[in-house]
Amino acid sequence: MDTFSTKSLALQAQKKLLSKVASKATVAVFVDDTSSEVLDELYRATKEFTRSRKEAQKVVKNLIKVAVKLGILLRGGQLGGEELALLQRFRQRARRLAMTAVSFYQVDFTFDRRVLAAALLECRDLLHQAVGPHLTAKSHGRINHVFGHFADCDFLAALYSPAEPYRSHLRRICDGLTRMLDEDSI
Repeated sequence: MDTFSTKSLALQAQKKLLSKVASKATVAVFVDDTSSEVLDELYRATKEFTRSRKEAQKVVKNLIKVAVKLGILLRGGQLGGEELALLQRFRQRARRLAMTAVSFYQVDFTFDRRVLAAALLECRDLLHQAVGPHLTAKSHGRINHVFGHFADCDFLAALYSPAEPYRSHLRRICDGLTRMLDEDSI
């Protein structure tokens, strides 16, 4: 029996094309202004922390690629009932994570990097389970890279430190997260 499927081929082509063109201009089509502002601040904070423009670009580019591929899977109806349920749990956990991150910023002396790191790793695991066989090993590696970076306790400690420029980055990140929470886009 022939297993050729144009739907599958089109989905593969979309994912491949997006892996090649994930630039700031093309991402604007998929990412709203608030999300873009948050990603820009995450890039700046990562660049400051790693002291590497290249590494900061790689982290944010991987985050965008994963988000766009996930959007393609959803739009293409590729996820089954259990996978959609896992994705819904991921979304709920990501929303709680955003609220926690903003709360830690707003209320002095409440920041606990272990709480944020554990929540980020939980989100990573839920995402892996939800997209399981639909993404390549390389895409799963991207998920690990992104969540591994943001769950790094040293990065979190630097980001939540009262020192500049991290405090300004965190303020803008939390302002964006607050708008996204209000708009229910997280």
